[in-house]
Amino acid sequence: MTDTPLNLFNSLTRQLEEFRPVHEGEARVYSCGPTVYNYQHIGNMRAYVFADTLGRTLQWKGYKLTHVINITDVGHLTSDADEGEDKMERMAAKEGKSAWDIAKFYQDDFERDLARLNVQPKQHPRATEYVEAMIAWGKKIAQEHCYELDSGLYFDVSTVADYGRLARAVTEDGEGRIDTVEGKRNAADFAIWRKTPPGETRQMEWDSPWGRGAPGWHLECSVMGEKLLGFPFDIHTGGIDHREIHHPNEIAQNQAFCGCGSLDQATHSGAKIWMHNNFLVERSGKMSKSSGEFLRLQLLVDKGYHPLAYRMMCLQAHYRSELEFSWEGLGAALTRLKRIVMAVERLKDAPAGDPSHQKFAPMRAKFAEAVSDDLNTAVALVALEEALAVKKVDAGIKRAVIEDMDAVLGLDLFGLTRTDLRIRPKGAQITEAEIEAELIRRKEARMAKDFATSDAIRESLGEKGVEVMDGDPLGWEWKL
Repeated sequence: MTDTPLNLFNSLTRQLEEFRPVHEGEARVYSCGPTVYNYQHIGNMRAYVFADTLGRTLQWKGYKLTHVINITDVGHLTSDADEGEDKMERMAAKEGKSAWDIAKFYQDDFERDLARLNVQPKQHPRATEYVEAMIAWGKKIAQEHCYELDSGLYFDVSTVADYGRLARAVTEDGEGRIDTVEGKRNAADFAIWRKTPPGETRQMEWDSPWGRGAPGWHLECSVMGEKLLGFPFDIHTGGIDHREIHHPNEIAQNQAFCGCGSLDQATHSGAKIWMHNNFLVERSGKMSKSSGEFLRLQLLVDKGYHPLAYRMMCLQAHYRSELEFSWEGLGAALTRLKRIVMAVERLKDAPAGDPSHQKFAPMRAKFAEAVSDDLNTAVALVALEEALAVKKVDAGIKRAVIEDMDAVLGLDLFGLTRTDLRIRPKGAQITEAEIEAELIRRKEARMAKDFATSDAIRESLGEKGVEVMDGDPLGWEWKL
């Protein structure tokens, strides 16, 4: 814990604000979770590394954390702007499975990815568990804020103050730039409830006062946030893409439900602070879902990269900055992680000491200031490396300092080994047993001063992706 005030960037007010909890000693956080119709792209996973870092920081500051990441298993259409087919129904039809089976399979995969990235366990409520609460919510706000069309119940955004402020989609005089379209009163109006079209049957549908159908995607997060955290709660997070449509719609629903007024008071939005991580950018364009190589966490592992190398890559950039992905950049992050793990190895057997030792005061202050300055993990990593480089100090004291810092960074430095980081690429043409056999043969050649054979073995291994490391206890690593 540190006394340095925690300042976070609030997307709603567009400024840094000191974190002051709604409930003394507690921090309540809601993070928009995935729609579980497919594997998660690593760009999506960046949002959960960021949210986890936020949660870890709040705990490090001494707050009791309640953190919710919802699971959208119904209601999300193929367009975030309230158009297209339901993503779950579409994938169920494509794979010939029930929507429920699709949701379970991809939720399980998502949670495995979270664990591989060392994301701390969170609450993962599913939207389908809260449908009755969503219907009750709709009943409460329908008369003053909604209207019915043949396709469902729609929210009239003109009935709440400051609609779109989060996305800055308002004019200087405060009125939204809204063009009317056929059917809806305002272009930005969105569905609270979608009726099942006549003659159709969906796998996921329920009876409601507005006909048989399913809830709108935006309603799900409002209801689960209120039910699990209470209004107002402390922080709402999500990707920057949610800042333009999904979160403004959530806020409008929250205002309607609470009978709140202007967003000049942030708590009227349902949360005191709204935080958004920027995009992961992959400029080659070769890693989309439609290409042959979808950039998901398993692909990184298949190519020989430990998942925590990706967490390191995320931590090296500020969460509000674009993060450019490249295999070279990921390799550099893995190398940096290896160096840190090598340094930590020497501390693992030491009994933890007192981290407040004077020699570490500058690094600890630098670390505290960095994470307290809107989660500046890039500088925090440097502080950790500087602490590892301190000489002539008790190993137990150094261990305590590094453990304290890693509680925020989440790199599992005292559980991770260099051997863990040596992952066999899926396409490797040689097994580890064969590598060890070749290294024994090379050692025998070197002892016999047959350096030609020794060099030939080393070169042959290099061609197969194996880097021989003479004088290193590990002996070899995959050359990526």
